[in-house]
Amino acid sequence: MAALAQFKETRIASRVLVGLIFSLAMLLAGPSEARGPQSVAETAEQLIDAVVNISTSQTVKGPHGAPLPKVPQGSPFEDLFEDFFDKKGNRPRQDRKVSSLGSGFVIDANEGLIVTNTHVIEGADEIIINFSDGSRLKVDRVVGKDGKTDLALLKVTPKKPLTAVKFGNSDSIRVGDWVMAIGNPFGLGGSVTVGIISAKARDINSGPYDDYLQTDAAINKGNSGGPLFNMDGGVIGVNTAIISPTGGSIGIGFAVPSDIAVPVIEQLKLYGETRRGWLGVRIQSVSEDIAETLAVTENTGALVAGVTPESPAAQAGIEAGDVILKFDSKDVTSMRGLPRIVAQTPIGKTVEVEALRKGERKSFKVVVGRLSEDEKPEAPAVSDTRSEDKAAPGRALIGLKLAPLTDELRRKHGLDKKIRGLLVTEVDPQSPAAQKGVKAGDVIVEAAQDQVSSLDDLVKSIDKVRRTGRKAVLLRVEDAKGDLRFVAVPVD
Repeated sequence: MAALAQFKETRIASRVLVGLIFSLAMLLAGPSEARGPQSVAETAEQLIDAVVNISTSQTVKGPHGAPLPKVPQGSPFEDLFEDFFDKKGNRPRQDRKVSSLGSGFVIDANEGLIVTNTHVIEGADEIIINFSDGSRLKVDRVVGKDGKTDLALLKVTPKKPLTAVKFGNSDSIRVGDWVMAIGNPFGLGGSVTVGIISAKARDINSGPYDDYLQTDAAINKGNSGGPLFNMDGGVIGVNTAIISPTGGSIGIGFAVPSDIAVPVIEQLKLYGETRRGWLGVRIQSVSEDIAETLAVTENTGALVAGVTPESPAAQAGIEAGDVILKFDSKDVTSMRGLPRIVAQTPIGKTVEVEALRKGERKSFKVVVGRLSEDEKPEAPAVSDTRSEDKAAPGRALIGLKLAPLTDELRRKHGLDKKIRGLLVTEVDPQSPAAQKGVKAGDVIVEAAQDQVSSLDDLVKSIDKVRRTGRKAVLLRVEDAKGDLRFVAVPVD
């Protein structure tokens, strides 16, 4: 019995000891690690005066109404209708005022510079800045705006000292770090919400430079253009978009990272416009099947599908089929990364580009050009979607019916005389080529990075691929629009 009593006492003591150790661990971890930040009141108090509400008004032209109804001449209603309708019998145009709300933040207290989203102020006739103390200022001018990143810079004339905030480093923020949003959701100014960074480098297909921070901090209509802060009070993002079936927050919000926003804002401040670097290539991802044909690692670099004539890339000797691995000493880890790196490179700078060409690393000296508004950035290659030609001529190979190009076929499919290769006249709908998006009307200009102009050329390329033991042949395909892309098609 004594032994049993001693055993029970030992168990009780052990439980007490474990409980004490757990409680001590929780105390040492602190409230922020156990349940999140204990409070953001002090940080919010220092920042909230720099966050503004933006209200805009825009005049929208109304349509003409119905024509003048037929009324007998001399009718007592004749004067009434003539007063209400114009002489042509149309109801007067009814212009109306449309207003919208958004958010922004002061980045220069002396100059009165305010950052917001382009879509918040787009088309506005008048922009009013509402501060947290109730004061209001009319925007003197829109310094500049950039639709590709949805950023705009506004100028006001301060009547008293303003409070400004500074940008932080979005590159150092980690998934799981705490962040705070301040803005004007649904017109409720000065609203503070807290959450974490849910993901980085999100592409939501809103523009060529998508690289959003994703957060679960509540962001709603009216938060657009407002800041996303780290816990040190630095702006690490500009709130821009949400995903929501209801229009309210479901915990999926997106912000333009400060590392992308800062260069854009600086250019708007200096020039009133953006001045982006330009390389002049069409690119696509290195998918698993394409990687196998090129003997490279999947999702490595950016595959050049086409080069714009007389562009910086063309002048440097970069060719279709090259896989760009580095640009100006920066690793190109994915297709989406290259446009952002090029855009942020100073115009006129000579940079070194490292690429893989037929298994060999090559270096090129490129003088970065300027991307004009009518030029496309280093855009992804696209697929053609035209229907198949069921009564097509040609011989079948790898699920494709192919024919040498003739003047008649060029006219029929709207192909330029400069295009050389094999015309795809029909595609087996069950073939891998169909699954890869190859369509009737496409032209195969290269196979296994060799030019083809006849069916024999294609057969030789396929045989070469088989001898190397690879499972797919890399085809370079061009459509009537001149868009080029690479497609890996199994050879068996």
